[in-house]
Amino acid sequence: MENTLRYLYELQLVDLALDELEEMKGDLPAEIHALDEKHTALVDRLKSLEETMRSSFAQRDLADSDIVGLKEKLEQYKKQQFAVRNNREYDALTREMDTAGETIVRLEKEMESLEGKATAARSEIEELKKQIETLDGELTEKNAALAEVSKSTEEEELRFKHERQKLIVRISTADLTAYERIRKAKRGKAVVPIRRGACGGCFAKVPPQKLLELRQNKKMYACEHCGRILVSDEIVEISSKFA
Repeated sequence: MENTLRYLYELQLVDLALDELEEMKGDLPAEIHALDEKHTALVDRLKSLEETMRSSFAQRDLADSDIVGLKEKLEQYKKQQFAVRNNREYDALTREMDTAGETIVRLEKEMESLEGKATAARSEIEELKKQIETLDGELTEKNAALAEVSKSTEEEELRFKHERQKLIVRISTADLTAYERIRKAKRGKAVVPIRRGACGGCFAKVPPQKLLELRQNKKMYACEHCGRILVSDEIVEISSKFA
């Protein structure tokens, strides 16, 4: 258990160091993430609009083709009217002409609607392309700034990340999961030392009996008030190389 406590405390020190390096980057990572999400949303919208425009123009052209065919049929029907032999044939031909005429009117309305839909999509596409171009410029600028900041801390960050990997393979999955859960809930601090008989995280007093047991390093203890994992002075001293 002593080793587990030591590894957890050393992991905490490493994570705090990485947090400090991350803070040096300021709001840049968050800003870049937000811009990336916006960029993705705009690109997805652009693709959707392009498909809408293509589909609308295709349907418009198909309707136009159908209208041409129907008008040709109407001309044929008109010629056939002069060759009908009885009222029944005349009535049947008239119905065909009426149906063709109604279909032409419907298709012309559909063409107008599809033309408007495609034109609106094309206008929005042009605006989106401008927005994406502007966003690309912002991302390039932000990424360059982040790269400049990261360059100054890259070596140190890699060293701490390497130390972190070495530590997490020595900690059980259950303990590591508990550590990550507490760390997330307590703003980065999951493992804290005892300071003057109190929790180093929330400063709540630790009962004397628990202090005695804690110094034996035989069991993992959590602060009764904040839930952080407590470690003894001995663990802190052994792990001083990470401070």
